Amino acid sequence: MAVAPESRPLPVPRVAEKPMERTGDAAQSARPRMGGNGQILVWALLVILVLAFLYPFVWLISASLKPQGETFSPSLLPQPLVWRHYVEIWSAAPALRWFFNSALVGILASVAVVFSSALVAFGFVYQRFPGRDALFGLVIATLMLPQAVVMVPKFLIWHSIQIGGTNLAATQVPLWAGNLFASPIYIFLLRQFFLGLPRDLFEAAKVDGANPLRIWWSIVLPLSKPALVAVGIFEFKSSWTDLMAPLIYLQNRNLFTLPLGLKAFVDEFGKGGIQRWDLVMTASVLFTIPMLIIFFLAQKHFIRGIATTGMK
Repeated sequence: MAVAPESRPLPVPRVAEKPMERTGDAAQSARPRMGGNGQILVWALLVILVLAFLYPFVWLISASLKPQGETFSPSLLPQPLVWRHYVEIWSAAPALRWFFNSALVGILASVAVVFSSALVAFGFVYQRFPGRDALFGLVIATLMLPQAVVMVPKFLIWHSIQIGGTNLAATQVPLWAGNLFASPIYIFLLRQFFLGLPRDLFEAAKVDGANPLRIWWSIVLPLSKPALVAVGIFEFKSSWTDLMAPLIYLQNRNLFTLPLGLKAFVDEFGKGGIQRWDLVMTASVLFTIPMLIIFFLAQKHFIRGIATTGMK
């Protein structure tokens, strides 16, 4: 008996099966891998770059351990090893005081620029007002000014300020207090990071009655630790290695920072006719080690802050 066309079952469309997503080891094995020769080439290139960057520091350590008069000998293996330079340097110059001065100035400069730049950057992100973009562009445009242009005006400003009968231009204050007014490059970096934060958090906090300053302190800063750490390290390194500003403002030997102290150390031995380059190299090693320690302790936050800046 024939079946009516109306009663025949409709054909079920065939749906293409979606390939299962691979995870874990299966996903990694499915990815195209670089050939053996390619991996060897990459590793060889990385090793060459590492050695190229490490060689100056290795040479510096080697020179600091060589006997006096053999500092610049071509051999990297000192014969014999002279460790007394690392003891003699503390009595040859007030290196400990210079370390303390550099650390104090670096910490104050970093803290000042981190909070001031973060506050200004948050204002450019959160606040909406006429001419905001033009004002931000003007702030960034100040990066085009060479430091030599503003060097004399800044000195005259600090020289005109007297506190307790002390001229601030002769103290360490100008080395870090200028950071209380933020830095254009750090404003730019932090603004780019803040743009990646969920704006819904700001709106929810605003609905709960939080003012902008409270939002900045309780929400923005805790979520921006990687960027803040990166800015702090950048500024500490800049302050730690700065020679020009201490050379302009500091004249009291007890207030010297490490770069200026090292220069004075070299000049002192040059005038005496005895070039103690072994002690200069030793001081340079001690001068470099704190920055290496800081970077290795904070490299996780530092790399994350640099990698995520500008991501939205």
